[in-house]
Amino acid sequence: MTKLTVGKRLFWGILSLFLIFAVLFIVFQQAREKQFKIDMLNLHLQDYNNRLADQVESWGRIDGTVVDSFVKSHYIAHLRVTMISTDGSVIYDNRRKDYGNIENHKNRKEVIEALKNGTGFDISRESSTIKGDFFYSATLLPRQHIIIRSALPYDNDLAKSLRADQHYIWFALLMMAILSLTLYRFIRRLDSNIMKLHIFAQRADHGESLETEDLAQFSDDELGEISESIIKIYKRLQKTKEEQNELKRQLTQNVAHELKTPVASIQGYLETIMEHRDISDDNRNMFLERCYAQSKRLTSLLRDISTLNRLDDATGMIEFEDVDVTGIIRQIAKETSLQLEERGMALRTSLPEKIVVKGAHGMIYSIFRNLTDNAIAYAGNNTKVTISADRTSSGEWHFRFFDNGVGVEPRHLPRLFERFYRVDKGRSRKLGGTGLGLAIVKNAILLHGGTISVINRPSGGLQFDFTLA
Repeated sequence: MTKLTVGKRLFWGILSLFLIFAVLFIVFQQAREKQFKIDMLNLHLQDYNNRLADQVESWGRIDGTVVDSFVKSHYIAHLRVTMISTDGSVIYDNRRKDYGNIENHKNRKEVIEALKNGTGFDISRESSTIKGDFFYSATLLPRQHIIIRSALPYDNDLAKSLRADQHYIWFALLMMAILSLTLYRFIRRLDSNIMKLHIFAQRADHGESLETEDLAQFSDDELGEISESIIKIYKRLQKTKEEQNELKRQLTQNVAHELKTPVASIQGYLETIMEHRDISDDNRNMFLERCYAQSKRLTSLLRDISTLNRLDDATGMIEFEDVDVTGIIRQIAKETSLQLEERGMALRTSLPEKIVVKGAHGMIYSIFRNLTDNAIAYAGNNTKVTISADRTSSGEWHFRFFDNGVGVEPRHLPRLFERFYRVDKGRSRKLGGTGLGLAIVKNAILLHGGTISVINRPSGGLQFDFTLA
């Protein structure tokens, strides 16, 4: 059995409601219109009764001949006029004169209502006095203790006149057809979009290609635009995921390559010591020192990789607090003073007394420590490193970190923040660099909502400009 789609179920559900509403509307309108026509006919006969009542009051008595004259002078085709006393006996009838043979009318519906309410009517009741169905309308004259009743034969002509007009039925059916067609066209587009989204979900779930004709084009409406946006977003996410996987693959390869060198060196030195038991103490100490240096490089590399992983995957777990940046820079200046002195370098600061930003203390420390280590390693001997800061109009802190060293070739500038990118690979490894320092700097600044750029200074050296909120 074929399962109905969401669109078809919606179409038939709404159409059923339309049909129910249309039927109820037609039935209600017919009853209402028929009742209106009955009320109008009754009002017309009541008007006749009232005019006759006025005449009876002016005559002061009931005279059959005079009443006959009134009925003839106020002619209505096939009209029957009857006068009934309040006890139900007939005292006048323009169609039958043998009043003694006419049964009592006290139990007639229109008579009962007239005695109770002053007026009454009955529809399509067969007359026991004169054969045939009549429409009766009765009016009570309380002072004369009589009821005037007028009646018209309930024949085909009267039945037709009381029948509800059928034109609005055709109008209702026409509107129903228009609404159904409009609904069908709307639901058809809706169903088409839902089916395409269903195909998209199935293909995405099974990892199949989304570049198919089934998903080429959606209807030109809001739902179509939303559906296309969903697929475009999914494709972008897939592309981003593929790019991330490629970056991770490259990172894994680079990490493996970077780890390979110190591990191989340590292994080689240790094998030399183990295989040559008679090695001199000086050589043994030299090999052990080299092993220690490579192990320090390995530790730095693992630490930097761990820091980058935190910046990539666990930013939500990094807690922010008020961080004293001025204090961090002073701490780094003390920690690197010996290295700076060995190279004849100087670290100068031009900072406010206290710079406080909202951030992660360890990450902000990494920013300034890595920039300082980078300057010590590559700026050159007898150079000067300067750190300055000022407040921007938007409330951020703008930092300038620069040296007057050798700088780098312009072609290297766009790639300085890439992971494991080195301007001089051999020299970097000799200096113990991991190739991750500037990548950590950039990611840590992005974590704090800032931006960073790097240029060669006209007077020589590198300048890093970055912001922290």
